[in-house]
Amino acid sequence: MKTKTTRWNANKVWSHHSIKVQLLTLLLLIGSVVNTQASVTKTEPVLHKTIEVNGINIFYREAGSKDKPTIILLHGYPTSSYMFRNLIRDLSDDYHLVAPDYPGYGKSDQPLMRDFDYTFDNLAQVVDAFLTALKIDRYSIYLMDYGAPVGYRIATKHPERVQGLIIQNGNAYEDGLADFWNPLRNYWNNYTTENSKPLEAFHSIDGLKWQYTHGVQDSSTISPDNWLIDMQHLSKPENNEIQLALFYDYRTNVKLYPKWQQYLKHYQPPVLIVWGQNDQIFPASGAHPYKNDLKNVDFHLLNTGHFALEEEGVAIAKHIRKFMRKNKFK
Repeated sequence: MKTKTTRWNANKVWSHHSIKVQLLTLLLLIGSVVNTQASVTKTEPVLHKTIEVNGINIFYREAGSKDKPTIILLHGYPTSSYMFRNLIRDLSDDYHLVAPDYPGYGKSDQPLMRDFDYTFDNLAQVVDAFLTALKIDRYSIYLMDYGAPVGYRIATKHPERVQGLIIQNGNAYEDGLADFWNPLRNYWNNYTTENSKPLEAFHSIDGLKWQYTHGVQDSSTISPDNWLIDMQHLSKPENNEIQLALFYDYRTNVKLYPKWQQYLKHYQPPVLIVWGQNDQIFPASGAHPYKNDLKNVDFHLLNTGHFALEEEGVAIAKHIRKFMRKNKFK
């Protein structure tokens, strides 16, 4: 009788233990579901808007509360604000994000070349006027590819408005202009149709695909939507000539590199560098010189190519959060 009681008590204890384990597992599952739902519902919707700036309809993507720190996202060649689609969503809970399409890109108007001067000076003026129209006068800037010459023109014009810079394959040093740039140098030195023709390959479908996939770890993770969407504006009448005009005008950016470097040295904006180190267009040799001119720089080379957001977007978003919190931008 005593043995049976002992055995029954042991079974009872084990039964209670089993129930506790099951309850604990259930609570963990519920917590996981709640956390997952919270992470989904806290992000803000991405809005797709258009505003008239200097007589041009500028399309832009926007998300997040205007009461939170603002990040202006400036796209590169040959793309549009579409390149920031995931980053905008991922950061919208804590930041106000705005990404415009330049004239001739994405869903913005493409004025005729006889009516609009396609230069980096003019693109920067439009973006500056765009920010004024939206009444945005305090921001960090994400500089990528063409976004660098556009953004640096704005930063040097309004240094008091810039809280910080997020630099992703955006050049400001001649160290970053490697052999890839030789055909463009030929074009700058001898502005002829013969020298422009080879450059048209960059915005062919194969050229676009190469820009998105070279240097990546796994090309199957890169969506073809990227270059197919780019082709929608690149295939418009006169857009080829617009791209060649900007290729030629890029020489003016190189002349401004010393001015931009002086801006960095003098104003010392906090800088986050998240650079695709396998990029052949703007290689990592263009990233390292920033460290010589800046005191407050977070430096990260990522194992990917030119459009680093496509493969390392999650990592870049984490670096941005850490950078923004560290510097306590408001």
